[in-house]
Amino acid sequence: MAGRNGEAAMVDGGWGGVVRAGLLTCVRGLVQAVLSQAACIPLFVVTVLSIAFIPIGVGVVLAPVAIGAMRGLANAQRVWAAEWSGVPIPVPYRPAQAGGGPFRRLWGLLRDPATWRDLLWTLLNAPVGLLLGLLPACLLAYGLEGILVAPWLGQITFYGWGPFWPLDAWGPIGIVAPMVLGAVLLVVSFPVGSRILKGHALFCQSLLSPARTALAERVRELAETRSETVDASAAELRRIERDLHDGAQARLVALSMSIGLAEELMKHDPEAAGKLLAEARADSGQALTELRGLVRGIHPPVLAERGLDGAVRALALSVPFPVDVRIDLPGRPDAPVESAAYFAVAEMLANTAKHSGAGRAWIQIEHGGGRLVLIVGDDGTGGADPAAGSGMRGIERRLAAFDGTMAVTSPPGGPTVVTMELPCALSSPRIWPSSGTG
Repeated sequence: MAGRNGEAAMVDGGWGGVVRAGLLTCVRGLVQAVLSQAACIPLFVVTVLSIAFIPIGVGVVLAPVAIGAMRGLANAQRVWAAEWSGVPIPVPYRPAQAGGGPFRRLWGLLRDPATWRDLLWTLLNAPVGLLLGLLPACLLAYGLEGILVAPWLGQITFYGWGPFWPLDAWGPIGIVAPMVLGAVLLVVSFPVGSRILKGHALFCQSLLSPARTALAERVRELAETRSETVDASAAELRRIERDLHDGAQARLVALSMSIGLAEELMKHDPEAAGKLLAEARADSGQALTELRGLVRGIHPPVLAERGLDGAVRALALSVPFPVDVRIDLPGRPDAPVESAAYFAVAEMLANTAKHSGAGRAWIQIEHGGGRLVLIVGDDGTGGADPAAGSGMRGIERRLAAFDGTMAVTSPPGGPTVVTMELPCALSSPRIWPSSGTG
């Protein structure tokens, strides 16, 4: 733990390690003290003024910039608290709202309770960060002063070389006492300094962590998402069972009966047996086709072989009108996320082909800020409503299982734009070829 730097350093490197850890704590405290004045105060003033200027229009542009800078400083503090003091501070911000222009983005920032907690932190951290940041360095400085400076002043006074009569009244005690006090302060400054730095991290944790109401809301959302995911999984299993029972299983049963009957006919009517075997071969081909279709519905082979890029381009080629494809993925998402993204795009393209009356569509997929963004649009008649059909609602549930979101913009007359986001990290680099348009 970073809060036990002194003990760990003493075990690893003796007193030299303790001194290095103590000096590092002092430097980190000074960084906190400087930022509390040079960053927190200006950010608080600028953010408050930019919010106040929203009614005259200037704040619509300035407020998101100021809030973004304030969040950047708060995120840096979260990283330092974890690395320096072992105090984890979760990031509480709500996902950014895609689309809708600057007003929607600003409204999303102002509605986020974490924005106002960050603002309060910048105000309170100015005095608290200054005090707690300077204390470790002050303890070290006063300890060194007691050892290196005060004894000389006491010696000069004792021999009558200076006007420091209070030390002269104590004689040699006036020389030894500052040295003892300085040594105590010097030794204490190392472990106490790291605890003071941890105290500052705990102070930041109290303001920069998610609020209890936010945590309760998050728990409720996760419970709903889990319930919907379980229901969706159960429905998917029932669909697979129904397709197997009514399709491939029925054909395989008929195939078995035909082969059995052909075996009996082979003894006295080889011609009829040959016809039954021909029918059985046709049934086996149809059963194989149905099984392949069922497998594609679970996890398409092209997705496993070529990744999301190649699979989406193959989808675009199957649509009966031109589809522009722009994909920028330096790696591959995890398989469950990749599958969810693929079926989301597939459902959107199917809706476009069936209901939109579009003559052209476009797909844009990119990754940034730890989120996979998928945009599917068309130039159709518009009026798409996620609540009106089960397809979009099912995709919304599938994305919610991965903490994803879906936003639909579809005014009457079009165009329709569906923006989907999935938090994920990319792993291995892609190895499939790509082109500009599918």
